[in-house]
Amino acid sequence: MQRIHIDDAEGTLFPAGRRTRVLVGKDSPLQAKGFVMGRVRIFPGGSIPPHEHFNEEIYHILSGSGEMEAGNETETVRAGDTVYLDPNIPHTLRNTGGSDMEILFVYSPAGVVEHWQEELEGKR
Repeated sequence: MQRIHIDDAEGTLFPAGRRTRVLVGKDSPLQAKGFVMGRVRIFPGGSIPPHEHFNEEIYHILSGSGEMEAGNETETVRAGDTVYLDPNIPHTLRNTGGSDMEILFVYSPAGVVEHWQEELEGKR
């Protein structure tokens, strides 16, 4: 068994206004071969910029509220909502509330996705 507490995962601060802590995955504190799971704090006005994955992804909203776009759909999401995202569908999540928004995400395969590095390098 492996275990980590969220406070022990330093995470990465992204230019779009969020801190992402990858908890489970290939290069993460908890090693998994087939998927990634993490927690994101999106600051008011911040976002997860548009991107897509070649596999499915799940977002579970822990706190706060925002606007989720996936393909041609836009919906308001709030604490308690779980969003399933089909493969290869561009999606983005914006915190439209006045307080931090926290989410859990899960996708496969394990490993950090390219769009995170592109954002850190100013390419997104």
